Amino acid sequence: MPEPRKGNPSVTSKQPLGRKVRIGVVGVGHLGKHHARLLRELDCELVAVADPTEAAREHAQKTWGVRAYADHRELLGQVDAVSVVVPTKLHREVASVFLENGVDVLVEKPIARTSADGQALVDLATRHDRILQVGHVERFNPALRGIEEIGRSARYIESHRLAPFTFRSTDIGVVLDLMIHDLDLVLALVRSEIVSVEAFGGAVFTPAEDMASAIIKFANGAVAHLTANRVALKPLRKMRVFSKEGYASLDFQTGQGMLVTKAPGWDFEKLDLNAIDRSQMGDLWKFVFDGLLKVENLQLNEGNPLQEELAAFLRCVQDRSVPVVTGADGVAAVAAAEQVMAAIAKNRWH
Repeated sequence: MPEPRKGNPSVTSKQPLGRKVRIGVVGVGHLGKHHARLLRELDCELVAVADPTEAAREHAQKTWGVRAYADHRELLGQVDAVSVVVPTKLHREVASVFLENGVDVLVEKPIARTSADGQALVDLATRHDRILQVGHVERFNPALRGIEEIGRSARYIESHRLAPFTFRSTDIGVVLDLMIHDLDLVLALVRSEIVSVEAFGGAVFTPAEDMASAIIKFANGAVAHLTANRVALKPLRKMRVFSKEGYASLDFQTGQGMLVTKAPGWDFEKLDLNAIDRSQMGDLWKFVFDGLLKVENLQLNEGNPLQEELAAFLRCVQDRSVPVVTGADGVAAVAAAEQVMAAIAKNRWH
């Protein structure tokens, strides 16, 4: 079993052999419906859902033939694990009920509205020996494994995450709603302490910030420039990662990506630039990309990251292993978001 990371439970009690994990979904709205649908396709038993909205409960009963309750506490005693897909402001309240009662929890991102609330959940999970996984789904994109080495030595990361206004997640601003994805990815790749944050943003349609741009500097010298906007006309999700070894370009919207690295034996000082006719682009392209650089195309839309995330959670429930995205990871992402929001508050438009 992997070594537990800081802030995560060292859980030991495995599921009884031969019995499927009994799981429930709390909140079956826009995203929760996908959780329930995909769990029905996995090796577990979706026994019940909970949602305060009658229409959502009726849909669940008709679609998946499961019990549906208005009060999430009705699931206690029926489930081994839950997926919590409620508004962010309710994450701590709802997840705490299950952790305190011996139920493993997958809570959607962000782990909570504040890092203090998130840490309270981590502490509860540790105290009660429970699995706590955070739903940062981008971590389960297979293409990210292809850029992991570049990311470890990253010196500059640039991301743009734009979305049209949807009237969802209006209880939080764009930093906790959208930028949190890229904050988590950057922290997972760079693995260094934040030393400074400069940010700007403001409200457009809601009381909270609807657009934000942040420059984050790390102790190891890496810099990340992140932009998020939830009032765009078209969605856009791109990230570029630069290091001394090469660079990666990822387009999460189109599912395309590219990894460019130096070929074995690269030594710029020994290059014979006179050996090519630089006026001929074909010769230049061949010289650079056939001999000096290795170009690898990445497919970002292979598989189903949300299904992989749910399957990984079920494996953790079964074998008590440490989640890919731990509670501590979730707290770190929110803590970074709080630094961004604090910087925005200093520069907020009026």
